[in-house]
Amino acid sequence: MKMPITVHQARLDGRDWRVIRPAGGLAHAEFWDVSWQLWLRVDRGSAYRLGILWLLAARSKHTIIHLPLRNGDRALGGEDLPGQRKDLVLCQHSLQLRASLWPRLRSALDKGKPQTVHLPDSDLPDPDRVDRQALLHRDNQDLLNERSHADTVFLSGSAPVFRHTADRFFDLAFRAPGTAPGEDPADHVFSRIDWDEGVLGNARGIHVEYRPRWASATK
Repeated sequence: MKMPITVHQARLDGRDWRVIRPAGGLAHAEFWDVSWQLWLRVDRGSAYRLGILWLLAARSKHTIIHLPLRNGDRALGGEDLPGQRKDLVLCQHSLQLRASLWPRLRSALDKGKPQTVHLPDSDLPDPDRVDRQALLHRDNQDLLNERSHADTVFLSGSAPVFRHTADRFFDLAFRAPGTAPGEDPADHVFSRIDWDEGVLGNARGIHVEYRPRWASATK
C-alpha cells in the first residue's frame, strides 16, 4: 500500500513537532460534526487513503495526522446533514497534543516535503483476529477519545485502536458496490465505528458513508 504525503515540521514552545498531510488533500471526502455523531462521506479512493492514514496514526507515535476536510468537494446525493464541516486530526494519546495549541502549531508549520509512504499489506487489519471480549472489558485502555477546537475534531488513541478501526475504510474501498457513471448506489452504503464495540472512550460514533458522485467546491 502506498500514497503520497507531505511531511511538515515545526518547533513550538521548545518542542519539535511533525505533521503529515495527504498530498493534495482528500478531494472526495467530507467530515461533518452532526451533534450526536461524526459523519464522513467518501468515494472509494478517499476511503482507501483514509485507511492508510489511520494505519499511519497507529504506526507513528510521534506524528500528527492532519486531514484538512472543511473546504473540499461536496458529495452529491444523500440526505442533508444538520451540522458543520470540520477538519480532522489523528494522533496517539502519548503525544499529549493539546487542542488549544493546534492553531499556533498549524501556523508554525513549514511548507513541507513531499514523500511517498509505503505500508506492508500485513498492516491491513483482520477483523477476525480482534478479541471482541477484551475490547468490551472495563479495563480496556485502547480507546478513541475526542476533543474539538478551532473547527477541528481531534481523535487520539492507542496504536491498537487505530489499527483495528482502519478496516472500516478499507471495507468501503474494496467492497462498496459498483455503479454506472452518474448513478448512486441503490442502498445507503456505509460502515461505522460504534459505541458498543468497546473502542470509544469519550468519542462519538463515526458513520462512514460511501458516495460515488462529487461536485467541485469551486462551483
